[in-house]
Amino acid sequence: MIKVRFATKFKKQHKKVDNKIQKAFDLRLAMFLENPDNPVLNNHALIGEYKGCRSININGDWRAIYSQYSDDEIVFEVIGTHSQLYKKR
Repeated sequence: MIKVRFATKFKKQHKKVDNKIQKAFDLRLAMFLENPDNPVLNNHALIGEYKGCRSININGDWRAIYSQYSDDEIVFEVIGTHSQLYKKR
């Protein structure tokens, strides 16, 4: 079983987002725990600033980024819209 933790930044962001997004994340998290490779999640490795992390889709525009620390432990780092997370610097 995968142990899921949430970074402080993720917790703060999650608390601020709309209730619909929070519920959508909860559904996607349950889906992720059942099958991390479910095509609906579009689970994929990231490059650039988030190199070493992975992203899952929450809905059309929202993403949750996580780090995998071991085969059985992940930490969700940030949550936000595609443009918030991947804006050009």
